[in-house]
Amino acid sequence: MLDDITVRSAVPQDYDVIVGVVDDWWGRPASRDLTRVFVDHFGSTSLIAEAGGTMAGFVIGFLSPSDPAVAYIHFTGVAPEWRRSGLARDLYERFFARARDDGRTEVKAITSPQNATSIAFHRAVGFTASDPIPDYDGPSLDRVVFTRAL
Repeated sequence: MLDDITVRSAVPQDYDVIVGVVDDWWGRPASRDLTRVFVDHFGSTSLIAEAGGTMAGFVIGFLSPSDPAVAYIHFTGVAPEWRRSGLARDLYERFFARARDDGRTEVKAITSPQNATSIAFHRAVGFTASDPIPDYDGPSLDRVVFTRAL
């Protein structure tokens, strides 16, 4: 099934497509968590998966400018019809390869403690998950921090 997928680096024009679908894909308002700056300035490390010219999934990630050992996955989405196809894992593996090629030795990501699907996925692809960290992203914004060695 993944043979029908092409993967490329993100370009600024992808932002409008992503924010146009992500709330539906996530089943809740999520587009507010992704600003245009991530696609505009981290396109070379962000990935877009397409099938037949339609976006099937994406990973928005970057190489930490503050810590040369770390890469960070900020935002991920997979179209409902592509879930459980291996697409998300494939996109993560591609991101890991880019990070490794740049000499990074660790990848990090976060999610809310209520996002059981995200926590299970990240554990399945080799991340360790912290206990929920209170107020991580500000008052009442607890987060689980994921870490994966490369």
